[in-house]
Amino acid sequence: MQGNALALQGDELTLYRDAMALQGHALTLYRDALALQRDALTLYWDALALQGIAKFNSLQINQMLYLGCCFNLSIRICTTKI
Repeated sequence: MQGNALALQGDELTLYRDAMALQGHALTLYRDALALQRDALTLYWDALALQGIAKFNSLQINQMLYLGCCFNLSIRICTTKI
């Protein structure tokens, strides 16, 4: 009887250790998930920054093309003999 009780107590300790190990793994997975979430946010912010740079560059290119067309047109008008 006492041997069975000790065996059950040993099984309970083993289950408790296993539960603690699983809890440790769960915490590790949680930390990893938070790190991945942080990386995803960083990538999102980088994408927004690149999108802003692309829009700015597009506006600059459009402005240069417009000014270039106006400049070329004014040269044609000024150099055209009347």
